Amino acid sequence: MSNQAVSAACCPSLTERRVPAEAAAVLAPAFKALGDPVRLQLLSMIASAESGEICVCDLTPAFDLTGPTISHHLRTLREAGLVDAERRGTWVYYRARPAMLRQLSALLTVTPAAAATDRPDCS
Repeated sequence: MSNQAVSAACCPSLTERRVPAEAAAVLAPAFKALGDPVRLQLLSMIASAESGEICVCDLTPAFDLTGPTISHHLRTLREAGLVDAERRGTWVYYRARPAMLRQLSALLTVTPAAAATDRPDCS
C-alpha cells in the first residue's frame, strides 16, 4: 500500500479505532526509524530548519559521529519516508515530509475522552 493510500485510510487516533494492517505496515518503519536518538535529533533538525531544508554539511558537525554514520542514519530516515533528499553539487539537502509527519502525529493524538480515562500507574 502506498503512503497516499495509507493517507486516505489513515489515521484516526489509536484511541478511536484499530489501525488497519496495511497502514501499520507502512507506518511502522517510520516509528522504528525514530526509535534511534540520533535519527530523532536529525529529523528534528531537518523539520525545524528555517528554510524548510538543511544541508548535510550543517547536520554532520552537530554530532560526534563520522560522516558515513550520519549518512546511514539519513538513509534510514529517507527509506522510512520521513525525509526527502536532493543532491546539489557535492552536497545533499534534506527536507521533512510533512504528510508522513502528520500521519504519525494523527495516529498518536489522544482524544479528550480517552485522556479522561487515563490514569497514571501509581504502583
